[in-house]
Amino acid sequence: MTAWLLPDHIADVLPSQARHIEELRRKLLDTARGYGYELVIAPLMEHLDSLLTGTGEAMDLQTFKLVDQLSGQSLGIRADTTPQAARIDAHLLNRQGVARLCYCGPVLHTHPASARASREPLQLGCELFGHSGVEADLEVLQLAIDALQSAQVGPLHVDLADAALLRAQFAGIVAPAEHLAALHDALARKDSAQISKLCASFAPDVQRALLALPKLHGGIEVLDEALSVLRPSPTLNTAIERMRMLCAALPRGVQVGIDLADSRGYAYYSGTRFCVLAVNARTELARGGRYDEVGAVFGRNRAAVGFSLDLKTLAAIAQSSALQPAIRAPWASVDHNDSLNAAIARLRTQGHTVVRVLPGHEAELQEFACDRELVLVQGSWAVLALVN
Repeated sequence: MTAWLLPDHIADVLPSQARHIEELRRKLLDTARGYGYELVIAPLMEHLDSLLTGTGEAMDLQTFKLVDQLSGQSLGIRADTTPQAARIDAHLLNRQGVARLCYCGPVLHTHPASARASREPLQLGCELFGHSGVEADLEVLQLAIDALQSAQVGPLHVDLADAALLRAQFAGIVAPAEHLAALHDALARKDSAQISKLCASFAPDVQRALLALPKLHGGIEVLDEALSVLRPSPTLNTAIERMRMLCAALPRGVQVGIDLADSRGYAYYSGTRFCVLAVNARTELARGGRYDEVGAVFGRNRAAVGFSLDLKTLAAIAQSSALQPAIRAPWASVDHNDSLNAAIARLRTQGHTVVRVLPGHEAELQEFACDRELVLVQGSWAVLALVN
């Protein structure tokens, strides 16, 4: 095997792309800080039980596993930072009120999410713990939209679903776990024939509701229709009202779609789910929702809602900023070396980027836009506009 080849769906990030990703990272974390979110840094690896308990089979399949050479225990390399944030909130911070946490770091997946996706996403996320009301869902959705709009990705589209609504339609059904998993899969694919087959033994009202779900997708009008065709319950009413409030709070220009049959993550989410897409690129950028049960394994079943995104995916479609202006400086001056070094140090202290030109490499391109140069004028070093 050639020594410089990397594993499939793993890639180096070269200077131009790395600069773009880092600028986005700072911009999005600053947006989160503006909402009062505190930055945490979780370890890349920890005990497998801590990473996987309560996250569902899908996360188990995405997680790299290994044996700790020190303890002999099973460890995992995180595939998602959200459970770690829940652990930090429940076990380390142990706050009684609301906690707002944000994070950014690499995660590792055993399989790529799509044919062109990386197995090493750079995950950025925000999590709000300790508030069960719709206000927390609203804040997190608004933060996700603000963060993406700051990246200048063009018009956005928000898809909404609700795991609690689905659970209400499944209430009272007695069937093997495999049967229910197949039914959720058929709902996600909107396979009416398969849904009909799988729920043939269920009560008539259950059959009618489950067969109606694949048709409940579209605009906000879907919510009125849902009240007339789904099994009535307080949970259904609450879910519908919650989605109405989320739709009403979306900024002008943000499109919305509702898909009440979308059951992705049904074992993980406990309430509202959302996905934010870039309209022009038709790319999913951020995913989130309410997941109240995840913290239970850490001793505190806290209300929780959040979102996460992959900065590498975002960088691929976000508008890149112009190159940073810089000052070009000579490498050395025999007669004025000390004063040259002092002038360069002073400029860097003031926040300027000063790129020293190595002998013989005066014309090489770099990741900086050198628009000025440091020149010796009457015995003193001065910054002058660069004339090409």
